Amino acid sequence: MELPAVLSRVLDSQAETGGDGMPGEFERIAQIDDPYELLRAATTRLAEAQQEVTELARLRRRLIQDLHAQGMSYAQIAQAAGLSRGRIHQIRHTGPAPEGAFLGNGAVTVVTPLRPDPASDRTYVALDDLTTGKRLEDLARTFDLSVGYDHVGLNGEIDLNRPGLLVICGPRMSPAMREAYEKDPVLEWERDDVGWLLRDKQTGKEFRSGQEEEPQRPYDIGYLGRLPRPDGNGSILAIAGIHPEGSLGVVHFLTSDISSLWGKVADSRFSAIVGTEYDPRTHEPLRTELLTPVYRHDEAA
Repeated sequence: MELPAVLSRVLDSQAETGGDGMPGEFERIAQIDDPYELLRAATTRLAEAQQEVTELARLRRRLIQDLHAQGMSYAQIAQAAGLSRGRIHQIRHTGPAPEGAFLGNGAVTVVTPLRPDPASDRTYVALDDLTTGKRLEDLARTFDLSVGYDHVGLNGEIDLNRPGLLVICGPRMSPAMREAYEKDPVLEWERDDVGWLLRDKQTGKEFRSGQEEEPQRPYDIGYLGRLPRPDGNGSILAIAGIHPEGSLGVVHFLTSDISSLWGKVADSRFSAIVGTEYDPRTHEPLRTELLTPVYRHDEAA
């Protein structure tokens, strides 16, 4: 299919209809006799439809931006799509931002590790992880994404073969995540007598937390990457610090630079190391920086 035809179909976003003119899915639901089953089905479908509308709006805004960046004028885009130039300008400036797709489409799930409570048989999410997860949730919601939650179990188990996972967990707490990190062709986690570190296999350079230096300094290291799911049918977004300040710094960096990251990697697999200078009293990030290039894995040697 030629590009103008694709553009026209996305911009118009016309729903397929059943034989009598009603949307096919609506017709199916409306024929349910049991009122409670009908209520459940209608509620579920409404949530799905709202997500679809949001992602279609994001996709058409992204299409217009991409086509304009390729050299097409807005007038040319409008003519090819069969829409007015004013409508193209309206779409360009409204709706969810395209870079939200960096985190996922429609719905995402923020995953944090559970920890054992030594004083009882209960489990809990550490305050640092809770804070990082909440800020990642807030970022996702600014892009009109629906956000759910899940946890890495005490034994480190987590089902990674699901769409839209944003996992805040390093290799130490989960064998599943350790295997995921091992698929990174550019960066690797290691542990020695001093502690955990990240190594850039392209340059051989090692990155350690300031907490392991003498004297100590309020600086930590974090990993950010999109890695393949174990089943190969998609990716997960992985975030981990050598210490909790590193994870929080990665989310801080994402909040400030997600547009730039989206421009560099879009939805491709990648990884990078982020350095975070933080307030030693509050542990809040003061400054974040990229310590490595943003490596696209499809371009790695």
